[in-house]
Amino acid sequence: MATATLFSKLARIWRHQWMDEADVRRVLPDAAMERLAARVAASERRHSGEIRICVEAGLPWSYLRRHASARERAVTLFGKLRVWDTAHNNGVLIYLLLAEHAIEIVADRGIDAHVDDAEWAAMAQRMGAAFREGRFEDGLTQALEEMSALLVAHFPLAENEPDTNELPDQPVVL
Repeated sequence: MATATLFSKLARIWRHQWMDEADVRRVLPDAAMERLAARVAASERRHSGEIRICVEAGLPWSYLRRHASARERAVTLFGKLRVWDTAHNNGVLIYLLLAEHAIEIVADRGIDAHVDDAEWAAMAQRMGAAFREGRFEDGLTQALEEMSALLVAHFPLAENEPDTNELPDQPVVL
């Protein structure tokens, strides 16, 4: 049993250390990243929320060493990317960890109060289905549309209210 555990730990480390930014660019080329940034910007013109996309090939060594999860990394990046720091506490981070085929959605308390965990999980499942078919841009586009609908429903811009873009729209690649 100990050999199997050691093997799985070493296999995890290998997967994460083997993958790099080129793997991210393979599944989401620059043109796709630009289209996603444009979709985020278009979405944010309809509501006061902020959406960030972050794609990471593999976890940093400091996370692997302590057996941290993709969720833990997503929550950390939610803070580092300042998604929590919006006027209405309605930022949402979509985090993809390619080495583990993990999808995490981290929502600030403003929007999370209106959306139950099952709805976030269903959104992640739909993204995962698209990703398994190799349709990364499509999966992210669908998730952006669903998030936009939620943010428009709960945080619409008032008539003549200008859109304040509090965070960059460009996806982050780590």
